[in-house]
Amino acid sequence: MPRIAGIDIPDNKRTEIALTYIFGIGRSNVEDILKQAKVNPDTRAKDLTADELNRLQRAIEQYPIEGVLRQKIRDNIQNLKRIGSYRGMRHTANLPSRGQRTRVNARTRRGKRRTVGAMKKDDAVKKAA
Repeated sequence: MPRIAGIDIPDNKRTEIALTYIFGIGRSNVEDILKQAKVNPDTRAKDLTADELNRLQRAIEQYPIEGVLRQKIRDNIQNLKRIGSYRGMRHTANLPSRGQRTRVNARTRRGKRRTVGAMKKDDAVKKAA
């Protein structure tokens, strides 16, 4: 298994797909990286030479990836929370922050359904006592 940027990329996949296993590198970034490193995108990852791996490593170093990118994202979210922006408050409340409706959907963010219903008067009096 070739190792690029501290990540083992899959052997039997084409290079353009295998590189997307690195956090922060997507299909559009891969095209630029492969052109810059002068590597054929159809080559299988197991068939890459040491020289090609080194060129890929150098090309990838120009992008924020893995831990650096995760830290950058975390810092951005912390900054939103600290300045008290709407998006920051939505992150704090663990609700969708990009305008999605929450009345009927957003189950992954809001969690399991909890029924909230009205009580009869006499039940409310019993509970208060």
